[in-house]
Amino acid sequence: MTETALPETSGPPVTWHGVGESARRPDATLKVTGEFAYASDLWLDGMVWGATLRSPHPSAWIRSIDVGPALKLAGVLAALTHEDVPGAKFYGLDRRDQPVLAIDQVRHVGEPVALVAADHPETARRAAAAIVVDYELREAVTDPRRSVDFVRHQPVRLGDTFEAEVVVTGEYEVGMQDQAPLGPESGLAVPAEDGGVDLYIATQWLHVDRDQLAPCLGLPPDKVRLTLSGVGGAFGAREDLSMQAHACMLALRLNRPVKIVYSREESFFGHVHRHPARLRYEHGATRDGRLVYVKADILLDGGAYCSSSPAVVGNAASLGVGPYEVPNVRVDATGVYTNNPPCGAMRGFGAVQACYAYESQMDRLAEACGLSPVEIRVRNAVSQGSRLITGQVIDSPAPLAEMLRELEAMPLPGSSPAGASPDLRSMPGGVSQATRGEAVRRGVGYGVGIKNIGFSEGFDDYSTARVRAELIGGEPHVTVHTAAAEVGQGLVTIQAQIARTELGIADVTVATADTSVGSAGSSSASRQSYVTGGAVRAACLAVRERFNGLPARQALEAYGPIEETREYRHRPTVPMDPHTGQGRSHVQLALCVHRAVVDVDVELGLTKVVELAAVQDVGRALNPQALRGQIHGGTAQGLGLALMEEIQIRDGQVLNPSFTDYLIPTVLDMPPMTLKIVEYPDPAAPYGLRGAGEPPTLSATPAIAAAVRAATGLRLTRVPIRPEDIALFDKGLDKGVSDGKRA
Repeated sequence: MTETALPETSGPPVTWHGVGESARRPDATLKVTGEFAYASDLWLDGMVWGATLRSPHPSAWIRSIDVGPALKLAGVLAALTHEDVPGAKFYGLDRRDQPVLAIDQVRHVGEPVALVAADHPETARRAAAAIVVDYELREAVTDPRRSVDFVRHQPVRLGDTFEAEVVVTGEYEVGMQDQAPLGPESGLAVPAEDGGVDLYIATQWLHVDRDQLAPCLGLPPDKVRLTLSGVGGAFGAREDLSMQAHACMLALRLNRPVKIVYSREESFFGHVHRHPARLRYEHGATRDGRLVYVKADILLDGGAYCSSSPAVVGNAASLGVGPYEVPNVRVDATGVYTNNPPCGAMRGFGAVQACYAYESQMDRLAEACGLSPVEIRVRNAVSQGSRLITGQVIDSPAPLAEMLRELEAMPLPGSSPAGASPDLRSMPGGVSQATRGEAVRRGVGYGVGIKNIGFSEGFDDYSTARVRAELIGGEPHVTVHTAAAEVGQGLVTIQAQIARTELGIADVTVATADTSVGSAGSSSASRQSYVTGGAVRAACLAVRERFNGLPARQALEAYGPIEETREYRHRPTVPMDPHTGQGRSHVQLALCVHRAVVDVDVELGLTKVVELAAVQDVGRALNPQALRGQIHGGTAQGLGLALMEEIQIRDGQVLNPSFTDYLIPTVLDMPPMTLKIVEYPDPAAPYGLRGAGEPPTLSATPAIAAAVRAATGLRLTRVPIRPEDIALFDKGLDKGVSDGKRA
């Protein structure tokens, strides 16, 4: 392992839980005991409840809206439509194309049409249902292949040789995955005496919420104040607005606090999802397995509104062939509008869909060349100094070949002794006794993923931190204040660790995130430890400089409270060329590799993941325990996409908006994991760290799919893989599907 010298600090002993230690989360006990206050627990005397009427149709004109029946119900205080929006009627992350409330048409099932407020949540829901809307139905575009309305088309062009000795082609499909946060969308809007509004909200990006809200409310930004409330998971689902504008509109209309909490079903309609994708790939190589060219056509269904689809398309294009050296490339990534539910940010952000396809192709290429899955990847692996297909040079460590060898060398799990009765708990289907092992086959598969860290393509990606050191009760104390959203990833812990390390003060408070301090950007793109960590460190260094070399206590006695605010920006990026895709579009890249071992009952179609092993380069681990949790969590979401998670859409209708029918991995679905964390510091990053939250989601899915293919002998070109994809083929019952691909 190479080592990069890190800046010297005057920090405390490691027993103070500074950078590099597994410091305990300050919210850990409260969350475990159920005492932690989430946004859905908010309460204020005199508050009333809001509810939303949503479209039952994927595409329709609105002829009329009659709120009269709702207002006749006892306890109903207000009913609002688009005519009551006080300012701009549209908002959006990338393009302001999404109406606060539907105006003359609806474009997807679940689109907000009207709002009500009442003195009881059930009354509010009944009132919303009482509103009469006259719709004129029209044909919905739900097949992205039929759409002619593009969000973005991004080509990548490199080289001009597209012939090779060995050629493999494949068509792949990725279903619509949901972020499935356990905490539903919720918040509390409180009207203020100055005519503004204070919003207490579970979100991922306080300032961009404010910047979208203020125009819609007809207010200046300084009169729209947001404070982060307890967030019950995010994974991208909270980057877009949900109930923010609606709660604020009702609060300002009534001059009373208004709380909105989505039901579980409504949550499925109230946030964006992962883009479903259709992908066509062609890989050409020499007979000894060296890549000559890759052609790829990636189609992403963005749904009814733009959200962050342009950036998702950019990621899918720039990372579309994976962490492999390829001299000739023709990639086309396209995002389109449809009348399906809107899609946007989800962990992995465009790279997940491409990764499933290019890794499936690498397995097919290995087979065609007579090589092992690991060997084909090692022969083509990027390393420091390699160029991505966009021409960007990888200028920090990228030990992919070494990581693959380490993964391959890890011991495989054992099987039951010959002749022994199988433990039913270890069988696919578990103690339901669906099988006793007669048709169980074992498979092993590998997956590799590469993910950009931070915002790309010239985005002004920065964070702001305010650090105050003072004496409280005669003892040094530090307060760290940023607008960075703690969404469960452990950012609050990291900020405190950095302050302890840089200032040598053990007693640190991380203030609640709000918009009274400068923006910290979004808690997404695995960027907060990098960017907000960098801002906190910079502010701490500024405070420490004012100590004038004195120990903290003496400095604070001599100079009084010391406060500094700093912004931190990483090195710049540039947009991809719109014609060739060339350019340094990413600031940092991260690698993770997975090996999956599965048992599959080929008669019943049941799959059990027996073990997952992973090797990930994290640059430097700031909190090893939290880091391991991130890798476990990202792997679990990759497992979900591989085997069970999919929002079922038929003619624009969501068929399974519940955790009864939308299945997510539980503790019984997650196998034992073997982790190897390697640390090759990135000299351009604070502490040498490398964002780590997303990469394991990429590589887990193709590894599991490859293992199922190895066990069954089926091509299985779609995820999630369902039991019928396996069992029906084994029995030869389904003649309408070929090669394990659902019709």
